[in-house]
Amino acid sequence: MSAQDILLSPEEHAELSRRTRSATIRQRDVRRARVILLAAQGCSRVEIARLVGFSLARVTLWCQRFQERGLDGLIDKPGRGRKVILAARSLGRVLEQVVQPRIDQSRWSCRSMAQVNGYFSSRIWAANDIKPHLARTFKLSNDPNFEEKFWDVIGLYLDTPDKALVLCCDEKSQVQALERTQLGLPLGIGHIRTQSHDYIRHGTVTLFTALDYLEGRLISSIERQHRHQEWLDFLKKINRETPKHLQLHLIVDNYATHKHPKVKGWLEKHKVPYALSHDRFTFHLTPTSCSCLNAVEGFFASLSNRRLNRGVFHSVVDLQAAIKRFLVEQKKKPKPFTWTADPDNIIAAVKRGDEALESIQ
Repeated sequence: MSAQDILLSPEEHAELSRRTRSATIRQRDVRRARVILLAAQGCSRVEIARLVGFSLARVTLWCQRFQERGLDGLIDKPGRGRKVILAARSLGRVLEQVVQPRIDQSRWSCRSMAQVNGYFSSRIWAANDIKPHLARTFKLSNDPNFEEKFWDVIGLYLDTPDKALVLCCDEKSQVQALERTQLGLPLGIGHIRTQSHDYIRHGTVTLFTALDYLEGRLISSIERQHRHQEWLDFLKKINRETPKHLQLHLIVDNYATHKHPKVKGWLEKHKVPYALSHDRFTFHLTPTSCSCLNAVEGFFASLSNRRLNRGVFHSVVDLQAAIKRFLVEQKKKPKPFTWTADPDNIIAAVKRGDEALESIQ
């Protein structure tokens, strides 16, 4: 069988061409794909061997494999290659050491373990799904009333009360007006955008926002500080801009300004009890360290990703104008929030986390 006998379908030609251009597959697979493409172009075995760097025997081998099994013939079968020869005792020692870092370092590396054991451990780690260089962050609420507060908030999402508005309220504090010290290159074909590492800090603002859970509408206020005075002004704005005949259920976190005595005094003065009631305002506190239950956090994330991050602001006024433009865009196309996660699964995950922490203490 000669190399010139190979004929490719359009699909095979496209796949082989993709492999030769890929920067992520192994180089040996790239060279095998080149062999088949050159053979399909009519090149001789000698010419293919010279261009690819294979021997004549290897060129013949891969041409035959392709003729017999197509694209699958260019892939090595699982289990091929040299096997790792390691005694069970040595294997156990590696697995035991990797989870117990030395005193002078926070974790093992392949090289540091090789210095101790005399061999590299990357294959052992890969086979046992051990990744010492990675860490995943977590946060568990220590609120003793976690489940009670959790179901109180989730209940509003899953079964919104009649003749009421559910408003997810919070403040995005310390939004910085940052100006880079030098101009960066814009995004272009073949290169990413750049920005200087250092910056000039012109000041900060705080964005108070209430998100209408059912309709996605926003009530916002931009302030220079986030004290109880600004929070109280924001509550008054909510009171003015919402229909008077509707009850207001506000989902808020445990920030001290939300429960300041003057805030409570204003609510009581206007016959709006702070505790659960059937009057105008009802506050629903999220569990401590669990702000993810507040839907407005999704809006703040969108604001950061789409407008604030990588932005250049020459003054606080410039920053405020950028935020206001973003709010105008969002108000034109309000997007309702929909809770999709299974609450029971969340409770179960929290319990598993608590049990895991207790087991290592």
